[in-house]
Amino acid sequence: TGVISSLQRQLEIQESQLRRIKSEKEMLQKKLRERENQLQDLSAKFCSLTEEQEDKEMMVTIEKENCNLRQVVAEQESKLAEQNQLISKLQETVGQLQAEVRTSRYQLHKQRRAQDVVQSQAETLQQRELQTRVALECVTSRFERYRSKIIQATFSTAGMKPPQAELTDEEVLEAMQ
Repeated sequence: TGVISSLQRQLEIQESQLRRIKSEKEMLQKKLRERENQLQDLSAKFCSLTEEQEDKEMMVTIEKENCNLRQVVAEQESKLAEQNQLISKLQETVGQLQAEVRTSRYQLHKQRRAQDVVQSQAETLQQRELQTRVALECVTSRFERYRSKIIQATFSTAGMKPPQAELTDEEVLEAMQ
């Protein structure tokens, strides 16, 4: 149960990280789209300029912005690739942890069934032991009564001396013969 709880906590942590990374991925994709839109807007502005001076100044500005945006896009794509790799690893880890949880649950269920069988057998054996003890007490009681009657019958006959000490079964048999 402790192992399952630990594995479930690890699974929850991994899933939390996976959700956070997916959220970051979506945010990066959104920024990437915004940057692309800005790039398109700047390109549109460039086309609408009519004067040559403004065109030149705008061209320089746009080129700088384009360069900056390309760098940002490259960085965002790199981050996105890293996030995708991390997501893949986390999904693999989550899959492994889920398999371990399933295995642990199966083994725990198997152990519980075995424990139930052993407990049932132990209860049966206890009942049999109790029945055997009761039967033994009965037989012992009958044997003692029977032995007592044999001793009384043997030593109450004429010419027999009563015993001075406790008799063994062999002594009773010998006196009886």
